Amino acid sequence: MRTLSLTRVWMILLAITAATYWIGEAGLTGHGSMGPVLAMFSLAFAKGLLVCLDFLELRHAPALWRWLVAGWLALVLALIVLAYWIGLP
Repeated sequence: MRTLSLTRVWMILLAITAATYWIGEAGLTGHGSMGPVLAMFSLAFAKGLLVCLDFLELRHAPALWRWLVAGWLALVLALIVLAYWIGLP
């Protein structure tokens, strides 16, 4: 992959990290609302997918590998969200 493309992906990852940090520090997640939590985990999924596709070079791998990695990531994040939701009062 070209250096410019990797730099662009890295900048996107930084922006997503900043957005996630802002959501967490704004105190939006502590009031039993699932919206901000889902937003944070959606951003985490996007970050994980970008890392897997661009830095682990899965973008050029067979489709089966991309689907397996994306499915695993989605499953793990869904289970974490489920555990959070079960723990809500």
